[in-house]
Amino acid sequence: MLHPSYSDLMDVVNKGVEEGETPVVNSRYSIVMATSKRARQLVAGAEAQVNPNGKKALSVAIEELANEKIHILAETEEIVEEVVEEKEEIVEEVEIIEEEEKEEIVEEESKPVITTEYEDEDDYEYDDDLSKYDEEIDYDLYDEYYDNH
Repeated sequence: MLHPSYSDLMDVVNKGVEEGETPVVNSRYSIVMATSKRARQLVAGAEAQVNPNGKKALSVAIEELANEKIHILAETEEIVEEVVEEKEEIVEEVEIIEEEEKEEIVEEESKPVITTEYEDEDDYEYDDDLSKYDEEIDYDLYDEYYDNH
């Protein structure tokens, strides 16, 4: 037999519920699900809220629940808590992305800027006659270099 009993655990869990409100737990199944979930948390490394004294994780979870060291959340409270946790994770990811973008902007701004534009286009004269450069090239040296290499 389970000590404390299911009904005792249900009374502990529903202790703060006012008359007319929906109880947090209204079946043995809910108690079993909650304690097994807590037992899995303990096995995964969560810190026990009572002295484990070599007890199995499920026994520790039941004792925590009976001593009001842990609380079962109503289903809507669980959903809200999950949504808040997801929102916090998203906010953290966005902050990381924003920080990375800021670093990229600072990095881009620190690079030297080279422009090919002239302040006054009249300062630069265009020379369309490229034939004068042909005369300066000694093609014999050019051919001799590539023939030897």
